[in-house]
Amino acid sequence: MNTKKTSAEQDAIEAQVRDWEANEVAGFLAKQKERKAQFHTFGGFPIKRTYTPADLQETPFEEIGLPGRYPFTRGPYPTMYRSRNWTMRQIAGFGTGEDTNKRFKYLISQGQTGLSTDFDMPTLMGYDSDHAMSEGEVGREGVAIDTMADMEALFEDIDLEKISVSLTINPSAWILLAMYVALAQKRGYDLNKLSGTIQADILKEYMAQKEYIFPIAPSVRIVRDCITYSAQNMKRYNPINISGYHISEAGSSPLHEIAFTMCNLITYVEEVKKTGMAVDEFAPRLAFFFVCQADFFEEVAKFRAARRVYAKIMRDRFGAKNPESMRLRFHCQTAAATLTKPQYQINIVRTAIQALSAVLGGAQSLHTNGMDEAFSIPTEEAMKIALRTQQIIAEEVHVTEVVDPLGGSYFLEHLTTEYERKIFEVIAEVEANGGTIKLIEEGWFQRHIADFAYEQALNKQSGDKPVIGVNIYNEPDEVQDLETHPHDPTAERRQIDRLQRIRRERDNEKLSALLDRLVEVAKDDGQNIMPVTIELVKAGASMGDIIERLKTVWGTYREVAVF
Repeated sequence: MNTKKTSAEQDAIEAQVRDWEANEVAGFLAKQKERKAQFHTFGGFPIKRTYTPADLQETPFEEIGLPGRYPFTRGPYPTMYRSRNWTMRQIAGFGTGEDTNKRFKYLISQGQTGLSTDFDMPTLMGYDSDHAMSEGEVGREGVAIDTMADMEALFEDIDLEKISVSLTINPSAWILLAMYVALAQKRGYDLNKLSGTIQADILKEYMAQKEYIFPIAPSVRIVRDCITYSAQNMKRYNPINISGYHISEAGSSPLHEIAFTMCNLITYVEEVKKTGMAVDEFAPRLAFFFVCQADFFEEVAKFRAARRVYAKIMRDRFGAKNPESMRLRFHCQTAAATLTKPQYQINIVRTAIQALSAVLGGAQSLHTNGMDEAFSIPTEEAMKIALRTQQIIAEEVHVTEVVDPLGGSYFLEHLTTEYERKIFEVIAEVEANGGTIKLIEEGWFQRHIADFAYEQALNKQSGDKPVIGVNIYNEPDEVQDLETHPHDPTAERRQIDRLQRIRRERDNEKLSALLDRLVEVAKDDGQNIMPVTIELVKAGASMGDIIERLKTVWGTYREVAVF
């Protein structure tokens, strides 16, 4: 079909709509008013009462297309879930490597098909577990990783050639990638058979999540080095998950979640291209991470628009020729910010609906939140229910049997096109005002995120944004009886004991020479930092050894407050 209507057809449809409004609608409104004067998506896009083919005038069929074909609106692959379901990748991480390894094995036994790893705050920020800044935080909200020995414990008895692994970490991501590579080499694996990703998207940290160590320029250089190293040595590995999820969780609108992520993408691609590497050499392994929020149709449209925008950026801006370079592939997570402590069991329903939007939007990988995550790390029972939620969608409700089953919906296609248009408008505004890094330094992105977050907070407070159990249908006398995940008070001591044993047993003279070489590499922007880091972790270097030495070269970053 061709959705582009002739002028006569367009006029006829619009005449029918006017007649319907003047008769059926007006008559009904005279008896019963609508609930609101105006309707909008969560992200602020206006919603009409109904949609017709007249709303597809800006969306010819070529823009919708076929699954697996440019511009990939309907999905990156032609058969999608008819061939293989998305990867069910429940995140886990707490205590020591041994502790999280047990959770990994439990999830695998329950049918999980990929691993995702949360790290504690000291690991995220590059502090060793015995550093003063780490006290009380070791293993508390993620697994503690100081040395390669911890990585060995984390993945004990797990075949890394047969399961993909996501490492959710940012400023110190390249060190964990080095440990992962070193572990694979120690086991005799073929690096080209490893699949998975490190998050590594540092620019969104400055915008939203605020987990950074070094200034922006060397941090982007590290991302560049991860991408180029992986492209040359790990053909199936995604060296970055360019992440809108954290931008959204910081409070942004769904539009800015995608648009700001695309601004970051452009910065990374430009940085890698400066090395002389052609776009088709590395772009096929770029990957993304988005949230699935509560506004069902808006989320599906958002994902479809993101694929179309990405395809056009890679082809038209960067000259990609390989279709693999234009296929946006993304991991998705249900929205942690929507989970509530009151009536926490209904978080299961929220999560199921959000997960369905991710599947109908064409996700390649999915994490569903546990019902108790508003309180703590989820229990095994909560994680099993969250995993079963995905499995029910995959196996019982038949939504996987048609590729892009909502494609062609007048409303959805109109909203997809509106999202695409607005995303490109934001990108153009960023470039007209000096580019992504300049505007991060000026607080431009941060202000947009904060403004939308504040607006939504007011809407929840006033009741304009209903939250079941919080500002509507609440139960003031609710008694909550739930068992939360316990924090093991022995984890910190066990972790520190291993770290100190590694320090005693390693060759510190060899380590000192490697750290000196690390400094020389860091000073030479033309060198890749990955090879020397791999040598360091093999020699027993800790996360803190590497980070503290690099601080002497690059310094640290302090954000200018935005008001």
